[in-house]
Amino acid sequence: MSERQSKAVQDRNERTLNELLKNPGNDACADCGARNPRWASFSLGVFLCIRCAGIHRKMGTHISKVKSITMDQWNAEQIDIMRRSGGNSIVNSRINPNNQPRPLTDDEE
Repeated sequence: MSERQSKAVQDRNERTLNELLKNPGNDACADCGARNPRWASFSLGVFLCIRCAGIHRKMGTHISKVKSITMDQWNAEQIDIMRRSGGNSIVNSRINPNNQPRPLTDDEE
């Protein structure tokens, strides 16, 4: 079970994530391009919309670990992973260098 954080630490972590959202490319979901993502995969270092966050959760935590930017507690290590990832554009250029469209199944549409 995770250790309880003080309100000040939670607020600081949320401010840091909101600052990271201002970086180029992070203002849209890394997967579908929807504006103003409020979720993130801290294992991949990308920001996601709620719909894509649900898809990432279905993939399992061995692939993508998802948290809400505002509703969940973040620790310093998770914040650091998001900072070091370089943001949505850099991560996508590594994972999908040819910018191939991502297919959706019927239940994901």
